Amino acid sequence: MSDVPTVVRTPAELAAVRGEGTVALVPTMGALHDGHVQLMKHARPLAQTVVVSIFVNPTQFAPGEDFEAYPRTLDADLERCDEAGVDVVLLPEVATMYPDGPDSGVVVEPGPLGRVLEGEQRPTHFRGVLTVVAKLFGIVRPDVAVFGEKDFQQLVLIRRMVRELSMGVDVVGCPIVREADGLAMSSRNVYLGADDRARASVLHRALTAGVDAAPRGAEHVLAAARAVLDAEGVVPDYLTLTGPDLDEAVPGQEARLLIAARIGTPRLLDNIGLVLGPTTHEGA
Repeated sequence: MSDVPTVVRTPAELAAVRGEGTVALVPTMGALHDGHVQLMKHARPLAQTVVVSIFVNPTQFAPGEDFEAYPRTLDADLERCDEAGVDVVLLPEVATMYPDGPDSGVVVEPGPLGRVLEGEQRPTHFRGVLTVVAKLFGIVRPDVAVFGEKDFQQLVLIRRMVRELSMGVDVVGCPIVREADGLAMSSRNVYLGADDRARASVLHRALTAGVDAAPRGAEHVLAAARAVLDAEGVVPDYLTLTGPDLDEAVPGQEARLLIAARIGTPRLLDNIGLVLGPTTHEGA
């Protein structure tokens, strides 16, 4: 398509420029960083048209969370989209996404998997995420959608929604993009003060310690990761080892070590893949 992204705000405007070929969607809430650019570049060879949506979704924020303060950097975001070769940027209004208001209408319930880990900490979060993603899929009608692996539980739930609701979208996960010290890139990293920013690398160091201990089994993975956190005085909301679909981790197979912790003001998420050794032990 064009060399410069076309900006649209409504489904009708999108339909007019969408084209007849394959479409890849990269849903975002803006405040785009290098991690988002990697998602866009990952999407570029997967379809003839790449659409990026920028929408700060009110229904995935609980009362008292940072919806109003969430960083909004539209001009810089559009430059990022141009840099990554995006064709169309969708900027819907709240009234477009929620015609009856954010607190009304049909929603997508995530089920039991949406009530653990992040769902236990933020009970309404995944209902808001899945609902807005379903709406975006309906508006854009993508063949492929690209999401980052940093929000790993989100990725698993979106794949499950697509499968169970027969949406026909190929959901692609893109590896986490990290800062030089290992911190996973996130729009919320801007909330970190200088001291907390230096301290935040402990999350990746804990995950790496877990990977190093993986040949000895799950009990050692969790103990090694927790020792790194303890040394920095970080108490995680959760530190857990699961299978690749957030199911039970199985010795000798791929697993996923997930962590969430508050460093200063922001609450940060991270995870890493590993292969467990032959012995295992439950724990979190």
